Amino acid sequence: MKALVEKISVVHNTLFGHLKYLDGLAPLALRLYLVPIFWMAGMTKINGIDGIIGWFGEGGLDLPFPTVMAYLAAYTEAGGAILLALGLATRWISIPLMVTMLVAIFAVHWDHGWAAVADSSVPEIATRLDRARDILAEHSNYSWLTEKGGFVILNNGIEFAVTYLVMLLSLFFTGGGRYVSIDYWLAHFSSAEKAD
Repeated sequence: MKALVEKISVVHNTLFGHLKYLDGLAPLALRLYLVPIFWMAGMTKINGIDGIIGWFGEGGLDLPFPTVMAYLAAYTEAGGAILLALGLATRWISIPLMVTMLVAIFAVHWDHGWAAVADSSVPEIATRLDRARDILAEHSNYSWLTEKGGFVILNNGIEFAVTYLVMLLSLFFTGGGRYVSIDYWLAHFSSAEKAD
């Protein structure tokens, strides 16, 4: 048994031993995936801040301090996108972005279940989709409307927000990534100065 474990260890180290030098690619991929998501969400809120304040308040989500919450969400998302793109303060910005995702999960999406897009194999959803397609085909240019993608019913569930939360949680623990983030180089030069 010991010989088998040793052989497996040799194979493992041979195959994966050098991957440690590329371990910054996974956090980089997560960061780059999240950048446009948070940038668009933040800029949409900033550009329509009055509507967001109303939606956060008594007219919609009934959150406390809707003005403060709207500005915090908007600038956390937009600023967070910039910091994630640079790999600067990655762990720090992950915290308020995770809080933003938790608020989105529980205040906006929770009542809609898991799926972001409704399952078209469910008979009720299929019926609604068919009816919507008929209306669009009759009263509009259906082929133009769908040439860039299919027609779906948005379920608005927690799926995307939870996915982003998990990605941010990973970044909180890994940081911005070796070689590919300002965080890495700041830590690298800081430790080099301490060694001198």
